[in-house]
Amino acid sequence: MTNELDGSQWIACARPNPGARMRLFGLPYAGGGAGIFRRWHLHLPQTVEVLGIQLPGRGSRLREEPLTRTGPLLDSLSTELSPYLDRPFAIFGHSLGAMLAFELVHRLQDEQNMCASHLFVGGRRAPQVPASKQLTYDLPHDEFVAELRRLNGTPREVLEHPEMMELMIPILRADFEVSETYTYAPREALRVGITAFGGTEDEDVPREEVELWSAQTRAGFRVHMLPGDHFFLHAAERELLRLISQDLDTVLARA
Repeated sequence: MTNELDGSQWIACARPNPGARMRLFGLPYAGGGAGIFRRWHLHLPQTVEVLGIQLPGRGSRLREEPLTRTGPLLDSLSTELSPYLDRPFAIFGHSLGAMLAFELVHRLQDEQNMCASHLFVGGRRAPQVPASKQLTYDLPHDEFVAELRRLNGTPREVLEHPEMMELMIPILRADFEVSETYTYAPREALRVGITAFGGTEDEDVPREEVELWSAQTRAGFRVHMLPGDHFFLHAAERELLRLISQDLDTVLARA
């Protein structure tokens, strides 16, 4: 990724596009960083600028303490993104990022009267669906690593490298804590269209729980199931970006 835009540590952009008609913000899954989105601009409309969100504790912010609660994260995100909301914007989030994206869109709409053009969510049950599994963020080390192996999102070379795991586990525990301590607050549905994505082999987020995102919008809703497990955004990246491009083209045409 390039250096942070305008000095913001929270935002990284592989291809700055000052003339873009729209910005797409990307919020990563647990343990992920802005680098997830570094190649997305290659497969999205040229009129869209892709900005990856770099959360504390990873990438260029490795020395910072990761946050463990939704509230402080949203406080910082809404403040840091404000200077970049001077043109139409959409937000994509995967897994933990999907929950943060949903709450961020609500906060921007309700508190700043800034309405996103579209919300993309992936790998996450609808927020009103109660969690079905026990907490994992505070598991003993070996059990926590076993959970990471089951989820299949941490590269094998990282799992088998003790020094790398020593760096990654505090970040992953913090992100899992954000996700697992999140409490959904019922409120009026968004005025923003939602596209929800799921993985056909994702054992933790079945299609029916992805489809329930439809209750969170009074605008348009689409659901797509893509080949792969919980991290289908990598295995099916080209198809994911093709579908995102279609929706962004539609939004831009209306604008």
